[in-house]
Amino acid sequence: MISKLPPWVWGGTWALAFIAGIVNVVGLLGFEHQAITHLTGNTSLLAAALATFNLSAMLHFASLIGSFIAGAVISGFIIQDTALQLGRRYGVALLLVSALLFTSVPLLEYGSAYGMYTAACAMGLQNAMVSTYSGAVVRTTHVSGMLTDLGIFLGHALRGLPVDTRRLRLCFLVISGFLCGGVAGTFAFQAFAYSALIFPASLTAAAAIFYGVYRIRQSHAEPSRDGAG
Repeated sequence: MISKLPPWVWGGTWALAFIAGIVNVVGLLGFEHQAITHLTGNTSLLAAALATFNLSAMLHFASLIGSFIAGAVISGFIIQDTALQLGRRYGVALLLVSALLFTSVPLLEYGSAYGMYTAACAMGLQNAMVSTYSGAVVRTTHVSGMLTDLGIFLGHALRGLPVDTRRLRLCFLVISGFLCGGVAGTFAFQAFAYSALIFPASLTAAAAIFYGVYRIRQSHAEPSRDGAG
């Protein structure tokens, strides 16, 4: 069961899923037509490349997967834990995500696959930084797990079994954020091509600033509460 989630978790989770939805749809609509924010399809494409001994495709998909993993490694190095908790260095991680997305824009406009690698690294970093909260797995860059949980909850409801409503709300939160991001990303890509990634990069930077301000306010509020007690 998920304990009561603070507002910054609900808002931040939706925003990060929204950002990932934009990034992924840009990858799918771009010149490579490949996913950026999750690894399932790219792992299958790597397997197909291995089976057909397509060396260039092997290198490409291995680099794409490796970039996502590298982002998770960076997250582990910066944040040093998988549990979502106020006070950790999420602001630093978010600023790095933003920088990687900004870097992707000129690379993709030039037709370089390195733009996909930097974007994948950004998404691996983002996904890892909010890995768990109160024992619940939180993933913001893909929705397979959330849709699976949603199906399980519906099955439980049909059998009259108790349903974890907070987990259900979390599922809807991530799914709706990712879906809305995909819609927004499609319109942005049609209007601005790869420059559409400037939008999620800016949102991520704004999220970093918001988190920093929120953390400072919370740290100032805690001594006041202690003094009042």
